[in-house]
Amino acid sequence: MNRYANFGNALKGLLRLTQTGSVLAGAGVGWLLGDRPPTPRLLRQTFEKLGATYVKLGQFVASSPSLFPEAYVTEFQHCLDKTTPLPFDVMRAVLERELKRPLGEIFAEIDEKPLASASIAQVHAARLVSGEQVVIKIQKPGVENILLTDLNFLYFTAKIVEMVFPKIKFASLSAIVSEIQACMMEETDFFKEARNIRDFNEFLKRTGNESAIAPKVYEQASSLRVLTMERFYGVPLTDLETIKKYTRDPAGTLITAMNTWFSSLMLCESFHADLHAGNLMVLTDGRLGFIDFGIVGRINPDTWEATHAFVESLTDGDFRKMAESMTRIGMTRRTVNVDALTRDLEALYSSFTLVDPEHVLNGAVNDNEINRIMLDIVAAGERHGIRFPRAFALLLKQILYFDRYVKILAPDLNVFADDRIAMMGDGKNPHLLH
Repeated sequence: MNRYANFGNALKGLLRLTQTGSVLAGAGVGWLLGDRPPTPRLLRQTFEKLGATYVKLGQFVASSPSLFPEAYVTEFQHCLDKTTPLPFDVMRAVLERELKRPLGEIFAEIDEKPLASASIAQVHAARLVSGEQVVIKIQKPGVENILLTDLNFLYFTAKIVEMVFPKIKFASLSAIVSEIQACMMEETDFFKEARNIRDFNEFLKRTGNESAIAPKVYEQASSLRVLTMERFYGVPLTDLETIKKYTRDPAGTLITAMNTWFSSLMLCESFHADLHAGNLMVLTDGRLGFIDFGIVGRINPDTWEATHAFVESLTDGDFRKMAESMTRIGMTRRTVNVDALTRDLEALYSSFTLVDPEHVLNGAVNDNEINRIMLDIVAAGERHGIRFPRAFALLLKQILYFDRYVKILAPDLNVFADDRIAMMGDGKNPHLLH
């Protein structure tokens, strides 16, 4: 049986390589016939045609300004992880195969129209036979095999490039691909996502935080490729008018969100690393709902302490402190001229105040502005020999998301002067104190 399964996987892998070759050939023919957009755009468009792996790779490029050229990081901000949904019959087959029981024994009903469809999974609303309203995250069939085939292909391609061009700027291409592979494969393991959710809820319980919650996982209706969770009802943190219906203190709700997340950096196994408005909700009962724990980060206390000093320096306008904290966060190969870096950062400071709250209300419009700030910071550091770990980009992006939310919900809030905010997450005040 294993022999036939291995043969089947090899055949699927060969088919995937053929599909990849066809897409690449099509892009090449188009270029020869005169369709010649800028290289970053051509690469992004090709990635989107290649599907799940390459979409995720594009998002990795977009969130890793310390590893890739600016033009590519900027272009791949447009690489959206939204796909045409698969027919429910296809997803039903995955559910039946994974749960190994008649669906009628688990679910009283399942909405065949998905709430969302991304490159790796599709989400459907449902109701358990016991009455609970849930959402089912169902992994699309064949995704894991596609990821492995694509990433192995990319790894060997990277090794060849390194051999042919030994002096290429990114001499660690194969190492980067290996890191991407580890991140992507982790997203296909819904047991790990379920564990991330449980760790977060245990952290909330341990710190006495009753103002925030992550969804309950229903293990009897979950597996490696299916994740059934409590359904939350609420609105994104950017919907100020509706939030006012759920709480009399939108600013206090934001402070709760910030304290919860800051505290998780030190007191939880991992931190939520994708806090865009769709993943941070104000629920109808006024609590905060953290959802989608597929992307998490981990950080050591020293790095967070230096990052905290860096963020504090932004508000204080203390450019020397900013420069000094950057040297602590990043990896340096030469002595950094702190005075020169200080002058460069001062010249960039105006970019940190360009996030317009009016535009935020339109959804993800300001993601480009947030990434623009990140790119400016990283570029300034690299000019002085500082290379940042990817965890710094993940941390800074979440902090900049919070900066957006402050401008919407509490424009007069001084994050560093308000004694209700505990950025170092010492656990003494992880929940809201009125």
